[in-house]
Amino acid sequence: MGKPKALMLTGFGINCDYETGFALSMEGVGMEVDACHLNDLVEEPARLDDAHLFVLPGGFSYGDHLGSGRVLANRLKTRVGDSILKFIGDGKLILGICNGFQVMVKMGLLPGTGIGSDNPWKQTATLFRNDSSRFEDRWVHLKVNPNHSCIFLEGLDQLYFPIRHGEGKLIFDDGILAEIEANHQNVLVYANADGVPTSEYPLNPNGSQGNVAGLSDSTGRIFGLMPHPEAFLFRTNHPTWTRENLPEEGQGVAIFRNAANFIQKELNQAATV
Repeated sequence: MGKPKALMLTGFGINCDYETGFALSMEGVGMEVDACHLNDLVEEPARLDDAHLFVLPGGFSYGDHLGSGRVLANRLKTRVGDSILKFIGDGKLILGICNGFQVMVKMGLLPGTGIGSDNPWKQTATLFRNDSSRFEDRWVHLKVNPNHSCIFLEGLDQLYFPIRHGEGKLIFDDGILAEIEANHQNVLVYANADGVPTSEYPLNPNGSQGNVAGLSDSTGRIFGLMPHPEAFLFRTNHPTWTRENLPEEGQGVAIFRNAANFIQKELNQAATV
């Protein structure tokens, strides 16, 4: 029947791979993880064929030279682009976290307006330095778009995750924000503690247009977010865990479990055909 398998990118400044790999393989999620160095993926793009989920973890790939995520985005497009497009065409899942999200935006995978067109790498958004002009390291409240179709956010409403970035301000080309809002691709927005979306600093820590903290493509299978779900896997990760009666499981686990459950369901269905 098979087991859900994730190919998780490593190397060249990606530094959240350990936590992300743990989240993918932990009890209750149970994915098999192929921690693949970028050079190895460039050498053997067919490694993607065996995976059901492609994960781009957080970090500072290539030292954020030329802008966060840009160098890695260009290398993936030029060296592994055909394999990634095939991966998407096969209906598989992609997850990008923080720097991984920045990479996906600068590749054009998100907002995803070019997928299926003559220009699949059409970039319609970018990420700019935070309005505060400083690196932001804080926990933020997040509201899930109630009309979303994102596989990773199934059954979720409000989340509380840490952010750690200097370039998290999403800026969209003319008309793109209205388009993604109409399609409910703005699946995750910065909010106050009551779940009301807000542009107020520091609740929106970077000034992102539309208060967008995470995007999905129109299929819900490609998802990227600036906050770090892999940093909230246990209640002891929460900044006030000593003062609150919190569940043992951190909210971030659900993101990875949703992906694993979706993949397992598809594998089970394929096995019965």
